[in-house]
Amino acid sequence: MAWLDARARFDPDSYPAPVIGIAATLGDHDSGVHQHQRGQLLFTRKGCTRITLAQQLCLLPPSRAAWIPSGVAHRAVMLQSVDYRSIYLTPALCAELPQQVCVIEVSPLLRAVLEPIALADFDTDWQQGKFVPLLSLCLSEIRDAAQQPMLLPLPWDKRLAPLLATLDQLPPELQVLEAQIGASGRTIGRIFQRETGMSYQQWRQQWRLMRAIELLATGRNIGYSAFELGFASDSAFIAFFKDMTGITPGAWLK
Repeated sequence: MAWLDARARFDPDSYPAPVIGIAATLGDHDSGVHQHQRGQLLFTRKGCTRITLAQQLCLLPPSRAAWIPSGVAHRAVMLQSVDYRSIYLTPALCAELPQQVCVIEVSPLLRAVLEPIALADFDTDWQQGKFVPLLSLCLSEIRDAAQQPMLLPLPWDKRLAPLLATLDQLPPELQVLEAQIGASGRTIGRIFQRETGMSYQQWRQQWRLMRAIELLATGRNIGYSAFELGFASDSAFIAFFKDMTGITPGAWLK
């Protein structure tokens, strides 16, 4: 069956078909760190998924999909209830797809073809019949999809280990971080620029945006989100969100 039970052990590499699809609704699920020989497209239909990579944090809100190339170690944490679809493709089918992890927009066409592919039997013949054009369309849509800024690069300097150990919490202001790790603001800035391509303030703002989307996608209201993210008022949070995304939190939710 393509529907995956929360308690089931599942290894897509154990099946011979070039395409394996699953559908599932899981609540508060942690996959643990793992990897596949196949490339994986993970599409969140409802809820929010957080994907941790070696040096990146990836957020997958509703209507977005994460492309994870073959051999990339990752850990998926699903908060509350998440309804998702996932397809696994052999390396041969991934030749023209992105070689790095990315979060993509799911177009109406990609969404339409993902559903029958995810629900197809594991012994489906992908070389004839209706699944041939469906798969071709799916690969084309993944390849050409617009990428979204839902990846947060993580620094690896050991002095920042205390910061990375508490990624669920709002990162401190620069002055507080200086005191916590015993390094100057200039040193911290150099580390972040070298290892993430961002200043510390830019990195902190990107963290806040991703956390804001995670909170909203899991049913938190604007007031709760503003408080959780350290904003002085709801209006300050709304202004931040609009400045970062071009739309208000309410418009994003719609």
